[in-house]
This record gives sequence, structure tokens and C-alpha cells, in this order.
Amino acid sequence: MAITSEHALDRDARMRPWLAIRPHYVLLTIFLVAFPLVANGFWTVEVGARALILGVIALSLMFLAGYGGMVSLAQLTVAGCAGYMLAVLGTNSDGLGLGWPWWLTIPASIMLATIFATLIGLISVRTEGIYTIMITLAIGVAFFYFTQQNYEIFNGYTGFAGLKPPTVFGINWRSSLPFYYLTLVVAAIAYTGVLYLSRATFGLSLQAIRDNQRRMSALGFHTNLHRVAAYAIAGAIAAIGGVELIWLNGRVSPGTVSVGPLIDILVIAVVGGLRRPAGPFIGAVIFILLQNFAIDLIDRERFSTVIGTAFLVIVLFSPDGVLGQWDRLKARFVDKRIGKQDAGNEK
Repeated sequence: MAITSEHALDRDARMRPWLAIRPHYVLLTIFLVAFPLVANGFWTVEVGARALILGVIALSLMFLAGYGGMVSLAQLTVAGCAGYMLAVLGTNSDGLGLGWPWWLTIPASIMLATIFATLIGLISVRTEGIYTIMITLAIGVAFFYFTQQNYEIFNGYTGFAGLKPPTVFGINWRSSLPFYYLTLVVAAIAYTGVLYLSRATFGLSLQAIRDNQRRMSALGFHTNLHRVAAYAIAGAIAAIGGVELIWLNGRVSPGTVSVGPLIDILVIAVVGGLRRPAGPFIGAVIFILLQNFAIDLIDRERFSTVIGTAFLVIVLFSPDGVLGQWDRLKARFVDKRIGKQDAGNEK
């Protein structure tokens, strides 16, 4: 049987994976790598690095909501838990930490936050829809008040300060250039990992459970176990982003895990789009740009109004976020182009 050119291209792409890399991915990679070389410190850290960090935390929500159909408002809570564990187990300017070395503090903080996320999953998988949103919001609010009122472990309202990344290989990772590249590498690994999982057996099973849980149960899948595992994976992603966020801010306090930041992560994920891993990063860039430059047009106190308005506009006109609107515009352009070609062929 003759092999068509399309099949030959698919075969070559499988044998040589670099053939499947699209040009815009290459251009985006070049831009992200070169960005701190031409931008000043503010753009590099407060815009670039912060957007990548918030994008990673929102990516954990996208993984749960987009592939599992579980909208959790506790992802920043998990990130904050990792940040608090980093302060408690390591060192801080208040001298209240246990003083563990960084190579033990970082993995332990991520592990404890992942366990916390798994416990949240064990509670939340028994609910669906609005009830999942409400119970994860309740967990987030409870954690906020607990950190605010507990002084023995979390140092109450003050929290912990003086938190910074360790100096490894003689590099000060808190400097703008190394810190940006650190967040870029972490974001790339998280993005690639989520993309891989979405196409792996676990990810496909999770999406099937999202679409029809009863049928997957009848086929012999332990649906609740799959969903709890998804919470654990999303928790690990959020925990890594939380460690970076604490390093960026230099401190952790109850304000880090308050209701406002919890909702911000949801807004970032929805604005960018919950269907693809790139969505949270696009939403994070939009959010950070509005956060930094909207005050040039309005008072800082009205920033929530601007974010809320932008959120409503996107939800009303593009429920799939910015990426969904882009897909529709691209499909419309392709349809018009095909229509013109067909009209030309008829002539």
C-alpha cells in the first residue's frame, strides 16, 4: 500500500521529534530566554518572574479543573503551606526556624504541602461542582485564620521574613537574572510535565472520569483514587510555585494566603483559559500587567474593579479564556481563507 505524504510526515515526526516543533514555540523560547538581557530589573523580576511563578500556581488549578473537572480554590493555600514550612524548617530573620539545611528544607516543604493537598483531595473528591468550590474555599479561609491566630508555629499576624533562596554553586539566586532563569526553568518543567500527563494514560483516564465518572467506574477504574492522585500532583506543582513565591516576596504571612490571593489564582486561570497548560501563563501576564500599570489610569484602590470587569468581559464573550478567543479567531480566518480558495477554484 502506498504511503501518502501526510503519513510520511507523521512517520518522520515520530522518528525525528524536532520536526514536530512549531516555529512559534521556537520564537517564544528565544524571547523568554533573551527577555532579561534587554529588560531592566523591574521588568525581569516583578513582571517576568512573578508572572511565571503565578502561572505555575495557576497551572495546578488548570490541571485539576481542565482535565479533572475539579475547581479548587485551595491551590494558593497549598503554595502558602509550602512557604510556611520553608520558614519553619529553615532559617528566617526572626530566628524562629529549625535551621535545617536548604537541601533538606526545600524537598521537605514541598512534600508536606503535597500531603496537605492530598488531604484536601480526600475531602473534596466526595463533592462536585459548586460544592467543591465551596469546600476548598472553606479550607483556604480556615488556613488563613489559623495562620493568623497561631503564634507557636506560624508566628501569627507577623509571619516570617528574611526568606531567600540559598546560594548554590556560588550563585546568588536572589539576583534578578539568576532568579528569572530559575523561575523560567521551573515553569518549563511544570508546563512540559502537565502536557505529558494530559496525553499519558493517567491524564486520559482523568479526562474520561471528568466526562463520565459512572461509566469509568463500571469499567473498573477507581475514580476517586484517580482524582485524589490528581490533587496530589497539582499540590506538588503549587508547592513548588509557593516556594518560589516566598523567595520572591522575601516573607510569608497570613496575607499571603488570604481570600484575595486565592481568588486571584482563579481569575488568572480562567482569564488565560482552563483547557490548555499555556492558559495560566497568559492569564498571569495579563494580571501582572494590569496590576502594575492600571494604577496609571485609576486609583490603586480600584484595581479589583478593573480585574473584576476584565474577568466578566472574558467570561461573557469567551468562556474558554483568551486562548479560546484566539482559537475562534484563527478558525474564522482559516475558514475565510478556504472559502476564497474554493471560490478561486470554481472560477
